[in-house]
Amino acid sequence: MLLIAANHLQLIVEVAIILIALMIFIINLVPLSLSVVTFLSLFLSGAFTLIFGVDIFMLFASFGQNEFTHPFGPIALASIITALASMKVMEESGVNVKGLKKLVYILLLGITVFGGLMHRSFLILWIIGLFIGYLMISKSFREKSILTPKRIIMFMGVVVAAFVLLQVFSMISGMSIFSPVLRMQRIETYSGSSLQTVLSSTQLIGHNTNASFWTNDTATGFAEGYITLPMQVILFFGLPFPLFFGTLVNQKDTIDYMLSGIFGYTFDFGYLGLIVLIAFVLGTIIIGLKLLSIYRQKREKHNKKYLGKEVLLIGCLTGFISQSLVGLFIFNRTINGLALLTFLFLAASVLGHIVSVQRY
Repeated sequence: MLLIAANHLQLIVEVAIILIALMIFIINLVPLSLSVVTFLSLFLSGAFTLIFGVDIFMLFASFGQNEFTHPFGPIALASIITALASMKVMEESGVNVKGLKKLVYILLLGITVFGGLMHRSFLILWIIGLFIGYLMISKSFREKSILTPKRIIMFMGVVVAAFVLLQVFSMISGMSIFSPVLRMQRIETYSGSSLQTVLSSTQLIGHNTNASFWTNDTATGFAEGYITLPMQVILFFGLPFPLFFGTLVNQKDTIDYMLSGIFGYTFDFGYLGLIVLIAFVLGTIIIGLKLLSIYRQKREKHNKKYLGKEVLLIGCLTGFISQSLVGLFIFNRTINGLALLTFLFLAASVLGHIVSVQRY
């Protein structure tokens, strides 16, 4: 059947289409009032604070860790920014939100500490996301720009201080897993050969089969599983796609862990695949910003019908932009595997606002 995906890329595209269609129905049929969206954002923020906290506790207790920050970090960011945007709308309406704001800042601090300890890429995504989120909120509510020289310096200072503190904590605790320097050394050691493989083997569509881990009999040189949705999804549907199990994961890590997303996607799908990915990301961002301006115009005309959708769009667009920046240019794993499902979900949460169903 035509609807049954024949490779990883077809499955990714089909899931993306399904998610976009699903979000169109949810955004239009579920009553997303400001109170409902605020409650959901606070609930999710609290849930992710707990999940990240338990995960870091398991790491300290030597039970192992799941690194939930990879797949769920962007959604946690979207939840916090949505909550902050909701507070701004309530403040403009004259509602006293001091108590709620304290709760949001406590959750924000908790996610920052727990998620930052778990993974350095999350800390980068989180700080960039908060910066983008505050910028988007200030623009949506026509406040003075937060991009002053003093704040930019403060922002850079926070980034440097966070990584210095992580390095110091790593040295004091004797746990090298927290060390940003160690991560940089690994990249320096292993990324050169990975980059050489990509640059020498990539074609317009896919890559040279001689660079594939799979044997020449089974290698297709295209959508071979370096970029994929969660393995559990593929196994659940019984799809006959190549998957990296057990020790084979080390072969996948040469692309997935040591390079940024622009190289990972280029290797698996070719230069044409990279162009399509960048077009998809830019298109989603442009559409999201346009929709946001439409919601703002409606709010400024005292139309309160779309307040919940507006703050939800601010949060989801912030999460999508931040995940795209980190995934494409810093860490491929931020938009691969289960994190790729999050990436598609956030994109669908933005594009789902395109269609507006009128009730009569």
